[in-house]
This record gives sequence, C-alpha cells and structure tokens, in this order.
Amino acid sequence: MSALSDQLVSIATLVYLLAMISHAVEYALGNSRARAVAAPSRELVGAGVGAGPTVAVTAGGAVVGPAGRAGRAARRAELGGRIAVGLTAVAAALHLAALVTRGLAADRMPWGNMYEFVLTVSFIGVAAWLTVLVKWPFLRRLGLFLTLVMVLLVATAELVLYTPIVPLVPALNSYWFVVHVSTIVFASGLFLLGVVPAAAYLMRAGYEDGRRSFPYTLAKRLPAAAGLERLTFVLHAFSFPIFTFAVIAGAIWAEAAWGRPWAWDPKETWAFISWVVYAGYLHARATPSVRRSTATWLAILGFLTVLMNLFGVNIFFEGLHSYGGL
Repeated sequence: MSALSDQLVSIATLVYLLAMISHAVEYALGNSRARAVAAPSRELVGAGVGAGPTVAVTAGGAVVGPAGRAGRAARRAELGGRIAVGLTAVAAALHLAALVTRGLAADRMPWGNMYEFVLTVSFIGVAAWLTVLVKWPFLRRLGLFLTLVMVLLVATAELVLYTPIVPLVPALNSYWFVVHVSTIVFASGLFLLGVVPAAAYLMRAGYEDGRRSFPYTLAKRLPAAAGLERLTFVLHAFSFPIFTFAVIAGAIWAEAAWGRPWAWDPKETWAFISWVVYAGYLHARATPSVRRSTATWLAILGFLTVLMNLFGVNIFFEGLHSYGGL
C-alpha cells in the first residue's frame, strides 16, 4: 500500500502538469470577448473593395479568414479548458487514492508528518476548486494558476518532504488528533484556494485600471476583478470560523496532553499570527473606508503566515509540534 501510494502521487503530479498545460492552451487561445463573424456565402478574397474585412470560404462553406481563425481558436480554447478540468478531476481522484492508500498502510489518518499534511492540504484545495467550478464555471481560467500551485506543492511534497511511514508519536495518539488536525487541514486547504483569486484580483484590478506591465498583462483574459474579489471573500469568510475552531480545539488538546492550553510554542504562535491576520482581512473587507485591494493584500499576507507555519516552523524551529519528519 505504501509503494502504491507513492506511485499514485507521482502519477497525480504528472496529470496535474498536463492539466496545467491544457489550461495554458485555453488561456493563450481564449478571448473573453470573441464573437463569431458570419461571412457572406461564396465570397472570395479580394472580391470587393471597401466592403469590410476580407475572408475566404472553401467549397464546403468553411471560413478561413480572420473570423474563421478566431472561431477555430475559440473552439480550441474551449476544448483545452474542458480537457484541463477533466484532467484536474482525474488528478484529484489519484491524489485522494494516494492519501487513502497511505492511511491504510499506516493504519491511521494520513496526517502524521509534513509530507502527509501537505498532500492533504493540497487535495482539499483542489477538491474545493472543483466544487467552485460546478457553481461558477466562468471562473475556469483561474485553473491555470491553481494547477500551477498544485504541481509545485505535490512535487515538493514528493521530492523534498517525503517521509517513510512511521507510527504516531505518543502525544498524537488521541481522538483530538482527528478533531484538531482535520479542521486545521480543511481550513488550510481553503486558504490555499483563496489565495489564487486574491492574487488574480490584484492583477486583474491593475489591468482594468490601465496598467500594461508585468504581471498585470497576465490578467488580460481573467474574469472581472469584482467577481474575483467576491470569490476571495466568500472562501475566507467560510474557512475562518473553521480555522478558529481548529485553534481552540488545539488548545483544549494541549491542556489534556501537556497540562497547559497555550505555551507560545512556535507553531502555536504562528497559528495565532495567522488568525490575527485573517481576522484583520475580514474586518478590513467589511470596512467601507478600506480599499478592496488593501484588504486583499492582507489575505495574501495571511497565506504567507500559513506557509511559514507549515514549512518554516517545521524546518527552522524546534518545539512541541516538531512532527515534520524531515
């Protein structure tokens, strides 16, 4: 089961990469304002002067001029997008199978070390993304950025963070392990998804304001900035209470396991920092005098603190939560 899990992670990474390439095809060929232009029947190239754009029509009636090329590009972009979503779903299924087989091999929930935690958080992120697509399919072009994040995270987990299966440390043998870690994983996965439209909103808002330098030009074919900002808020407003419960559950577990609810352990400290930053984002988002771009920067800062808690604390600090396994 352990070997099967490792193989499934490798295959899932490859499929995520193929999904990213398909999304890139859609992004390159797509045009959010493209419209089909009908050509007069049997019109020949150069058959009129001053009669508008010239096109060529084959004997079968197929347009091969500018309008025809735009139509073919739009169809290819649509096909690329659909293939990308299908590949993302396949990769997510492989990702889930890798987690299930890892759990079966370890005879526990697969959250015992940094490798397993990153795999689980990234799966929650992609599962939430597929759920968002069901409700708002027009956001599909964000998939390019989401699949890029997935490739980076899953590949990093496999190549850098991999840890052989070992039993849980005694402090983790508790039902609070499931309660606390499941909620912190779920909230972190939603924060992972939430940072994608947050960054996209900042680029798209700049593009709509007339900025044409990098990275604003990357947002040329993204949905409107207002919709991206709204999605950012919805995801964070949903995940923040779950994250709050996870922090409280961790304090209760610490009281039962170590005899104190809080000791300013590095991971506890950074969890509190994340909570404060995300609370600040939601407060700023609800304050009319605060610009939406300023509030969105707080959401991105919040995710950076989550990454610090996930990677930095496990790599650079020692404490009661040093379960990275590196």
